[in-house]
Amino acid sequence: MGGFFGVSAKQPCVNDLFYGVDYNSHLGTRRAGMVTFDQEQQKFLRSIHNIENSYFRTKFEEELDKFVGNSGIGVISDNEPQPIIFNSRLGKFAIVTVNHITNKDELAQEMLDKNHHFAELSSGNINPTELVALLITEGETFVEGINNVFNKVKGSCSIMLLTPEGIIVARDKLGRTPIIIGKRDGARAATSESTSFPNLDYEIERFVGPGEIIRFTADSYERLQAPGPEMKICAFLWVYYGFPTSCYENRNVEDVRFKIGYKMGQKDESVVDCACGIPDSGTGMAIGYAEGKNVPFHRAISKYTPTWPRSFTPSDQSRRSLVAKMKLIPNRFILKDKRVLFCDDSIVRGTQLRDNTRVLYDMGAKEVHMRISCPPLVYGCKYIGFTNSKSDMELITRRIIEEFEGDPSKNLDKYIDHTTPCYARMVEAIRERFGLTSLKFNTLDDLIAAIDLPKCKVCTYCFDGKE
Repeated sequence: MGGFFGVSAKQPCVNDLFYGVDYNSHLGTRRAGMVTFDQEQQKFLRSIHNIENSYFRTKFEEELDKFVGNSGIGVISDNEPQPIIFNSRLGKFAIVTVNHITNKDELAQEMLDKNHHFAELSSGNINPTELVALLITEGETFVEGINNVFNKVKGSCSIMLLTPEGIIVARDKLGRTPIIIGKRDGARAATSESTSFPNLDYEIERFVGPGEIIRFTADSYERLQAPGPEMKICAFLWVYYGFPTSCYENRNVEDVRFKIGYKMGQKDESVVDCACGIPDSGTGMAIGYAEGKNVPFHRAISKYTPTWPRSFTPSDQSRRSLVAKMKLIPNRFILKDKRVLFCDDSIVRGTQLRDNTRVLYDMGAKEVHMRISCPPLVYGCKYIGFTNSKSDMELITRRIIEEFEGDPSKNLDKYIDHTTPCYARMVEAIRERFGLTSLKFNTLDDLIAAIDLPKCKVCTYCFDGKE
């Protein structure tokens, strides 16, 4: 997905920028970049690094002194190198985005036909952030240009611009990804993750609305465009992406995960000895489940991060499978002879679940139960790219539906509805395939209740196919 952070201050901003961007590191795996604006020299100072196999901090720490200025923006990206620096009829600006543009090639050709050119290629492909910047420069103002992006992009795109006059943030038209503004004495910041704020002494000032455009400096902020009436914020921000201390729409991630687990624990009739979370996103749910079920919470699996900082993807399938399991280390002394229930965020393809289940039994677990905090994924994400699926057929649910129906798209409404025999048959097939003692998914109604927003404001496309 990716995340960004920007700051405008009365003092040099580099420390806030560096650590603020770092707190978005869990949102992206490929590229990171920062840029500041030196008001005295009237120039941008930029650096971009590959972070696929190393931490953000290790790449930027030694060059921090070069980032001069009181304002700057930075990004952790799942895709293209950013920031991009432009000099246009709108003036000088730097741009970072959180985007998933499904009609990128079509838009790029449209720009080429208008005699625009692309200078920033990413692995030989058009850089989506440069594409967004070019679309912005077609407007007579930044607001008009940003709306040009909103009207033409399919998928999602949130934008942060660094200009000599301040920082402009524009949240995706339907608010699929978040932007939060924070404030402290002498400074103001905006970020994808409110987790960036507490240790830098910022307090949340406001949550930017869908399609809203705001320009801010250290002293003030100005609304350039009011939020739109519709919102489709991604449910997976609470289920998977979000850091536990972050809030979106004033709903805390850990609190939502706890509520999901608590409700499932209260309703679950399975007999287990303890509840455990698949770290990190399953931990809060497991704590809630343990309290709702009145069983102890144990850490039967721990995550090892010192030499596995991120989930890079080797080209070799066998090595990909190995990397997927290397970070999660089971504890034989907790597992042995126990009926253990695990909580996890989701099941996408099932590769990691298959490997983990086998290891848990090898470590002595008597029973392995699994509870999933969201409903089964039946549609590949086309808005923020959560599943990274090239096709729906990469999902374990669709492969099983094809086995049952001869067509992976047949009778989907029956497999989505948790009250139908088709749904029960699909879940049982997944359980049996992975050798689990029992398997239950959360219902969509209970997930929405835990998030505590109207369903019409939450994107649930991957569960029910509703746009």
